[in-house]
Amino acid sequence: MELSDAAREFILHWGEMGARWGVNRTVAQVHALLYLSPQALTAEEIGEALSVARSNVSTSLKELQNWNLVQVESRIGDRRDFFRTSSDVWTLFLTVVEQRVEREIVPTLEMLNRCVATARGGGSSQAVVRSRIAAMRDFLEEIHGWYCQVRKLPAPALRSLIGMGSGITRILPKAGRRRLD
Repeated sequence: MELSDAAREFILHWGEMGARWGVNRTVAQVHALLYLSPQALTAEEIGEALSVARSNVSTSLKELQNWNLVQVESRIGDRRDFFRTSSDVWTLFLTVVEQRVEREIVPTLEMLNRCVATARGGGSSQAVVRSRIAAMRDFLEEIHGWYCQVRKLPAPALRSLIGMGSGITRILPKAGRRRLD
C-alpha cells in the first residue's frame, strides 16, 4: 500500500498520540493505517506499509484485537488473515471508552471500596484518609453511573448530546454551575 503524504502524517501523529495515551506507538500506527485503508489488509501489507517487522505487526494486531478495535476476516482460497477496523469514528470512540472503563475505572472502584473498608478499621487516625478515599470513590461511582446511562443512548442521541457542547450550560440554573479553580 502506497501512503500519501497526508496518510503518512496522520499515521505518524496517531502513533505519537497513542504513546501519550499509554498505547504503544506501533499499535497506534497499525490502527491508523487500518482506519485509512479502504480494504482489509494482511499483516504483511501492514508491515510493508509501515516498515515494521512482521513480529511487531503481529503483536500490535493482537493488542488491537484485545481492545476490540480490529476484526479478522478470512477469504476462501487464501490462508492469510485480513485485518480491518471500523471507519466510523463514533464506533471507535465508544469502543475505546468502553475498554477504558472496564480496564481502569471498574478495577479502581473495586480498589477504592477495599481501601474505604480497610480505613474504617483504623479508627479516628484514619478519618482523613477514609474521607478522601471515599470522596474519590463517590466521584468515580458518579462518573461510572453517568457513563452507564449514556452508553445506553442510541448513536444519534449521543451525537446530539455531544453536539450540544457548552451550549448546555445555558439551560442549567446559575446556582447549579460550579467554577473549577
